[in-house]
Amino acid sequence: MKAQIEVIPCKICGDKSSGIHYGVITCEGCKGFFRRSQQNNAMYSCSRQRNCLIDRTNRNRCQHCRLQKCLALGMSRDAVKFGRMSKKQRDSLYAEVQKHQQSQEQAMSKEDPDMLTRAYSNSSSMGLSDLDDITTLPDSLLFDLPLTPESANSYYSLDLLGSAQSSPEQSSIDLLDAKYIKQEYELFHDSSLSCHGGRLPLPEGISMLEIERASQNIVKSHLETCQYTLEELKRLTWTMYSQEEIRAAQSKSADVMWQQCALQITNAIQYMVEFAKRITGFMDLCQNDQIILLKAGCLEVLLIRMCRAFNPINNTLLFDGKYTGPQLFKSLGCDDLINAIFELAKSLCRLQMTEEEMALFSAAVLLSPDRPWLNDTAKVQKLQDVIYLALQDTLQRNGSGEEKLTKMVSKLPMMKSICNLHIDKLEFFRLLHPETAYNFPPLYREVFASEVQYLCPSES
Repeated sequence: MKAQIEVIPCKICGDKSSGIHYGVITCEGCKGFFRRSQQNNAMYSCSRQRNCLIDRTNRNRCQHCRLQKCLALGMSRDAVKFGRMSKKQRDSLYAEVQKHQQSQEQAMSKEDPDMLTRAYSNSSSMGLSDLDDITTLPDSLLFDLPLTPESANSYYSLDLLGSAQSSPEQSSIDLLDAKYIKQEYELFHDSSLSCHGGRLPLPEGISMLEIERASQNIVKSHLETCQYTLEELKRLTWTMYSQEEIRAAQSKSADVMWQQCALQITNAIQYMVEFAKRITGFMDLCQNDQIILLKAGCLEVLLIRMCRAFNPINNTLLFDGKYTGPQLFKSLGCDDLINAIFELAKSLCRLQMTEEEMALFSAAVLLSPDRPWLNDTAKVQKLQDVIYLALQDTLQRNGSGEEKLTKMVSKLPMMKSICNLHIDKLEFFRLLHPETAYNFPPLYREVFASEVQYLCPSES
């Protein structure tokens, strides 16, 4: 059964939930509220009798009672770090999901037989268009907790970047906070990095020759590490899954389809790692910083590269050698995630990025100095500054300039939202199917482990 945890309302306020956060099923709003209360060690007071009703309409009226309800229902900073859930707990959660799904379907079918179809189509488009506006980006799009310095130290035990290693492994993915998205946006719009016509005003210590060499190196690395050349993609454009093949995929169990998708993503990650290793200066970073940057930027770079293999004419994406629409992935039970990915691909395609622009944009996103726990932020900053300048110079020469750059940057929140959603779906799948998740490709498990570790099923 394609159970999804979102059918269970938020335990705190009754709004639509988005997953298990800090040990309790909550919405994005309550997740963000609890995180902020813990980060700030907030002390709230109640102006009434400390028994305020907390629901969707008045949850912001009394922070004290809202926090007390969070704590009473079991929300805890420690809960996010526990990757164990007993079989009894899993069965109980699964039963609750099924119960809510059945009650929703029954209610819909009684009101209007066509409502189920409309609800599905509406949910696929909601919440995406407004992400283009960075000024309205909600704090709640972000992960729960940053990695601890202690866990960052363990990165040194990973031999991710050995040149002879064909299947590199990565540590768990970075968790982000609101300031990192905002800093990235502000950096793109810093006056010293803006195009004002003519040649770019160069910061001290960066020459035009250095910018041109960086551009040539990154574009070459990009073209050499793409899974498909443009010619190959063109030949495959109308090689599509048949209706029979789509029905066969839809009839697969969720764990089989997840395994297939994990394998395809792992293949793409290996190409992305090779791309990073070929960027001038990347291998000069300490291994800790290399791994942090790869973990945190991995899926974002894959999403940028994905638009090369997207056909906007018929809304299809290349998957395992053939083009398909979102319906192929129905058995994953992640309609919102799949629809968001297709929506992003369509949005990126509208930008009509050249290979050169895409290469530089990917490298700029990857080499973000704002990732938590970097050892040498200044060194990463210098690399990113050169890449940004190369990107701006390229856009200017192509006649696009700052307007196109602004549109490119506006996709970052949507990409980060998809990364968050992927982790939420993966975490829930791992709770329901621990044995399948434990057998995912090691590289996939390492990159997307998050705070929840993949345990051997016998240990659960």
